[in-house]
Amino acid sequence: MNIIIQKFGGTSVATKELREKVAKKVILSKQEGKIPVVVVSAIGRSGDPYATDTLIGLANHAFKEQSSRELDMIMACGEIISAVIMANTIKATGYDAVALTGFQAGIITDEYHGDAEVTRVDCEPILSLLKEGKIPVVTGFQGATLTGDITTLGRGGSDTTAALLGEALEADVVEIYTDVDGVMTADPRLVPEAKVIDTICYDEIYQMAEDGAKVVHPRAVEIARRGNITLKIKNTFSDAPGTIINGKIGSKGNSYRSGNEGDLLTAIAHKNGITQFTVFFNGDSVEESERFMNELTDNHISIDLINFFTDRKVFTVEEKNVEKLEQILNKLEYKFQVAKDCSKITAIGHKIRGVPGVMARIVKALAGQGVKILQSSDSHTTISCLVSRKDMEKAVNALHQEFNLSR
Repeated sequence: MNIIIQKFGGTSVATKELREKVAKKVILSKQEGKIPVVVVSAIGRSGDPYATDTLIGLANHAFKEQSSRELDMIMACGEIISAVIMANTIKATGYDAVALTGFQAGIITDEYHGDAEVTRVDCEPILSLLKEGKIPVVTGFQGATLTGDITTLGRGGSDTTAALLGEALEADVVEIYTDVDGVMTADPRLVPEAKVIDTICYDEIYQMAEDGAKVVHPRAVEIARRGNITLKIKNTFSDAPGTIINGKIGSKGNSYRSGNEGDLLTAIAHKNGITQFTVFFNGDSVEESERFMNELTDNHISIDLINFFTDRKVFTVEEKNVEKLEQILNKLEYKFQVAKDCSKITAIGHKIRGVPGVMARIVKALAGQGVKILQSSDSHTTISCLVSRKDMEKAVNALHQEFNLSR
C-alpha cells in the first residue's frame, strides 16, 4: 500500500507555526502517492502546559502517593491533546484526518504501567481509515490493556509506537522527525564539528541510542531491525536528507559516512547521570552472588560497565537507582563505595572488531586532555570509558578529534 509512518516529536508540534510545517510535510507525502500514518508526541517539553513532565509534576504536586494506573492516565493526556490539535491542523488544509488514541489504533499491551510491553497490534482500525482516504494521527507513547486500562510505553515511547505501527502495517519506511538534520557523529552542542551520518546500520544506531544519543529510542531500533524496516531520521525544520538506518553496511563500500572509507569509528556517544558502585564480598560464594543479583532483578535495577572479581563487584547504575541500591546494600550489610557524578563515553564503530590499538589510541587521547578513566568495557562494536562528569566534554571532543570524525 506504500504506507509511510511519520513520527513528530514534542518540539516539532510545539507551536501553531510548527504544526503547520508538520502538516505540509504530511500532505506532501500524500501528494507524492504515499499513504501517511502520523504519530505525535506531547506538545513541547517540561514547563510547557501539556508536556509529559509537566503533567507528571501536576500529579505529584496534587498527591504525594498515587497508583501507577492513574499516573499513566494523566501522562497519556499530553499525546491525546497533541493528536487532536494536529489532526485539526491537517483538516484545515482540506485533507481529512482522524485523531486516535493508542487503544483506538489497536495497540494492546500487558498490564505493566509506566513501561508496558506491546503484546499485539490490531491493524484493522487504521487500515479502515486508510481505505477511506483519511490520515490517521495516532498518539505515541501509549496503548491499553485488554480490559481497557490506559498504559504508557516508557520514555521515548512515541518512537516505539511509530516502529510498531511500521512493522504491523508493513510500511515502506518509518520517518522520525526531530530538531536536528539526522544522526550525528557526536552531540553538536558539545562538538561543533560533528557531522551528519548519511547511512548507519541497526547495530550501531542501537548502541548510540543505548549510550546516550537521544535521536531515536533503542526499543524502536530493535523493532525496526526485527521487521527489517528502514528508519529515516529527519529534521522537521529543514529539507535536509537526514540519516538512513537499515541493515546494510553503508552507502559507500564499508564506510558509514559516505566519502570516508576506512574510518574505524562511526560516532562518539555520551551519557551523564551515571554512578559507579564497588561492592565488597568475602570470597566468591556462588550463593552470595546469586542472592545479590536476584535482589537487583527483583527491584528492577539494571547495571552496566560490569567488572566482577573474587572479592568485589564493580558496576554502574543510572542516577535514578542510586538511593534504592544503597538501601539494598545496607539491608544486605555489604560494604561498598560510591562514585557519583560520572559520565559514560562510548566510541562506536562496526570496524573496530579485531583491530589492535584502538583502546591504546583512546587511552592516549584522553590522557592528553588530563581525563582519568575510572572504568572501561568493550564489545565487538563499542569501547566505553567511565569518566568524571566534569571531564565529559573534554573526553568527547578528544575522541572525536582522535578518530577524525569531523572529516
